[in-house]
Amino acid sequence: MNNDGRPAVLSRVEAFTDRVGIRIPILLAPMAGACPPSLSIAVANAGGMGACGALLMQPREILAWADEFRRGSSGQFQLNLWIRDPEPVRDAESEQRQREFLAAWGPAVPPNAGDSVLPDFDPQCRTMLEARPKVISSIMGLYSPSFVAEMKARGILWFAAATTVAEATAAEAAGADAIVAQGMEAGGHRGAFDAAAAEREMVGLFALLPQVVDAVKLPVIAAGGIADGRGVAAAMILGASAVQIGTGFLRAPEAKTHPAYADCLGRTESHQTVVTRAFSGRPGRGIANRYAVACAAPGAPAPAPYPIQRGFTRAMRDEAVKSGDAGRMQMWAGQAAKLAQARPAGEIAQQLWCDAQSVLL
Repeated sequence: MNNDGRPAVLSRVEAFTDRVGIRIPILLAPMAGACPPSLSIAVANAGGMGACGALLMQPREILAWADEFRRGSSGQFQLNLWIRDPEPVRDAESEQRQREFLAAWGPAVPPNAGDSVLPDFDPQCRTMLEARPKVISSIMGLYSPSFVAEMKARGILWFAAATTVAEATAAEAAGADAIVAQGMEAGGHRGAFDAAAAEREMVGLFALLPQVVDAVKLPVIAAGGIADGRGVAAAMILGASAVQIGTGFLRAPEAKTHPAYADCLGRTESHQTVVTRAFSGRPGRGIANRYAVACAAPGAPAPAPYPIQRGFTRAMRDEAVKSGDAGRMQMWAGQAAKLAQARPAGEIAQQLWCDAQSVLL
């Protein structure tokens, strides 16, 4: 207890929420391709923080997203980008084996399907500054010192995702304002700075979180496998100042998740997700559907690197969405997927904090 009789954990949480301008310590995870403004508006209007994973967005799309959010909410949001990996090494023979494998799962894959180009990183960064969110966040690495200086000059906070203590301390040294500790339970792409280490350095959130809290002097946000009030409370007890939740919001109507995907989330047990490179070429946790399981079978060809593999699987993924075939869909999901609720996102956010407080008080 503090001198005012309040539990220390609640004082820590309140200091964080006051600093970032939110009422409850619930942050929507910035999920690329799965963060429509409607979802962020609902979370922000409930008192939390909205989010946009801007990885695949052109500058005009980032600005349009921010404008739509602000038309629906006076709350706060974060914009997020991946820190880019070096250009992948191409291997024509390996790529051919992968394309032949994929032909059994969808349309034929031409060689140039792997030539897809991501939006230019620097213009995306400049546009995020122009959009002036409360927070710009990073994953899979650190922003350059010059960009960090630009953020700070505009009063924009930097939240840096980390999957190990070493990544967290590096982010603190680089000027981050908070650390998002991402446990291996988290759905979607692993945030490891080094893609080659993403599957080797798999640390669970409740082992990672207290070690990061002890290692840095910054607020720490817990992410991975949290989808109910018990998980929120446990994260706070271990030192988190807030939680970041993705999968737990994907069944909300505002998320606009494909019905087949949303239905699978509600039936996915904790052991029925897998970390796989099969969809994008970079390790990510998703539902272990037919395609993901086949890609892990003996004799299956190795996926191409990111983003080549993402280009190769695009036609299959598009066809699966159109036909409602969950066996071939890209369905990112954390290990707490079954706890995700099919109810309005604002209700989910408020209930999460209400239930957590009943444990903490």
